[in-house]
Amino acid sequence: MGLLDNVFPALHTSIQAKENDPTLYAEENFRARASALDSLEFAIDRIAGLLLREGETGVLTDLQHYAESVRTGLEKVDEALFRRLRREIASGTCTGGTLRQRIADLAGPATPGGVQSEEGYDALDALVNGILLEYPAPENVDQPEPEMIFYQPTPARIVLEMVERVDFRPDDIFYDIGSGLGQVAILVHLLTGIRTRGVEIEPAYTEYARRCTEGLNLSAVQFINGDARTGDLGEGRIFFLYTPFTGQMLEQVLERLRQVSTRHRIRLCTFGPCTSQVAQQRWLTSVEPNPVQANRLALFTSAISCGE
Repeated sequence: MGLLDNVFPALHTSIQAKENDPTLYAEENFRARASALDSLEFAIDRIAGLLLREGETGVLTDLQHYAESVRTGLEKVDEALFRRLRREIASGTCTGGTLRQRIADLAGPATPGGVQSEEGYDALDALVNGILLEYPAPENVDQPEPEMIFYQPTPARIVLEMVERVDFRPDDIFYDIGSGLGQVAILVHLLTGIRTRGVEIEPAYTEYARRCTEGLNLSAVQFINGDARTGDLGEGRIFFLYTPFTGQMLEQVLERLRQVSTRHRIRLCTFGPCTSQVAQQRWLTSVEPNPVQANRLALFTSAISCGE
């Protein structure tokens, strides 16, 4: 058991250190707890690999159960935190600037503009998703069309940056096209107070998002189960796309948005590979002079219509 003799003590010491660190069990230390949970997941995966290599042993099985027990203890702290914050949101006492500050306090400092420096998903996403998404994610019901992109949640830092950079007005209506489980529409409403809509073709996702919204007592957030190519987008003033589809399907939705822009000016926020295709639309103008990038939030505006 040469490998096990070398690895076991280090794994046990690392797991024990987390169990015995009282700061990790304080609700306010969410970011440190998220890091500890990531470390525990790595340890549990490592133990699973050792079990495959070494076979079932009492020592390894006990270590696996130990790591899972410590993980469960830390997750219970997070669950209590999420429940409390959901109650505060539902009562209307934790929205707008209050919620924004609570997120910053728990998830850690952000760079100017509200964007965390890390790429991908991080403690900020774990916090926001834990608060807003109360239930296990559902399975797809419908088979997606070839040009549809497999669901991937928008990084929370992108939503915070959008709220920071876009001039949201009280009478604006925000549409998230391809809204998935609903995080973007819910968070934009909570931080700005404006009415928001999510358009999602997968019925299981739409029903899930509605259930979460009802639990948070948010009547100004609505989710529409439908195809963005044919649904009514006419109320929208601000739209968001995290590459829900590509190719001709994206072109068809952009044409729908162009038609909306003939009635009133719209603003379009994008993230992901769709940005390059959006940037080629002649009826849209980039808000910033710098070249748009797929891995950064991009903002576009249509011309002011004659009705404004």
